[in-house]
Amino acid sequence: MSVAPALISEPDKRAIRSGMHPWVLFGLWRLWRLLVSVFVLVTATFFMVHLIPGDPVRAILGPTAPEEIVQATRDKLRVDEPLLQQYWQYVTGLVRGNLGVSLDGEIPVTQVIDDRLPATLQIASLSFVVIFAVGVPLGVVMARLTRGGRRPRTETSFNSIGIVISTIPEFLLGILLVYVLGVSLGWLPVAGQSGPDSFIAPIAALSIGLVFLVARLIRLDMLRVLNLDFIKAARAKRMSQFRIYLRHALPNSLASTLTIAGLALGSMLAGTVLVETVFAWPGLGTTLVTSVVNKNVPVVQGVVLVYGIMILLLNLLVDVCIALVDPRITSARGAR
Repeated sequence: MSVAPALISEPDKRAIRSGMHPWVLFGLWRLWRLLVSVFVLVTATFFMVHLIPGDPVRAILGPTAPEEIVQATRDKLRVDEPLLQQYWQYVTGLVRGNLGVSLDGEIPVTQVIDDRLPATLQIASLSFVVIFAVGVPLGVVMARLTRGGRRPRTETSFNSIGIVISTIPEFLLGILLVYVLGVSLGWLPVAGQSGPDSFIAPIAALSIGLVFLVARLIRLDMLRVLNLDFIKAARAKRMSQFRIYLRHALPNSLASTLTIAGLALGSMLAGTVLVETVFAWPGLGTTLVTSVVNKNVPVVQGVVLVYGIMILLLNLLVDVCIALVDPRITSARGAR
């Protein structure tokens, strides 16, 4: 069956002429952006970490260490070599999967990350689930309750509470939860990873603000979509409210919401650094803070690189989800 040329978008025409499917072009474009971003991340991380003042070798060995031992350690770790030469060694090591050696105990950085990464991924992934499992239904319900200017007090209360909670930093929420639920009420552990109940407070600190952000975005987009002609046509066909909201309105509300939520989720992932510090969580965040204080440059470089790659992969995942929700994105962006 032939397709009228007027119905084919210009990006699709370029994709057809190139002999590639729009999804292939979309994937190649995103892969190229990812590789460039990783290169910029590696370069920026290396040079920014080396701007940290102080002598990392002296910080590890202590102020009373003999000078000959300090100099021998510097020679062993090659920290006195020119900066560009260190950069080249660092990049070539990354290609081989070598992130260097920790100055504290000479443990490979990859082993440090392997030991601490699972704890960070646990609270981050569970927080993602909570954010969307709670935020999306809450936004749909609030759109249903406040559609057409109904229940203005409910709308005002919801927006006010959401704005206030969304502006509170994660670490401050963490401190509040530690004091209320841990110290005052004694319901939850104050710090550490000691069992299932120890996950509740860190996940709550990371997800509460974003739950309300996602809910507010979903509600606003749902109210916009519910006024479009195809929703009015669905109502004229006497479709059920469940089908109208979840099958027609919600998918058309997710694209713009995912764009903003993806940026917020990247910020949330970075926020695990402070939340882990508040709860003494044995993850990468606590390791990063400790390494910065001790001027453990190889570990700082490795952990920052891992955090940056996780944020880049999260943004890639959000782009794919947006393309799945709105296939036009695949053609429009993939064929640039």
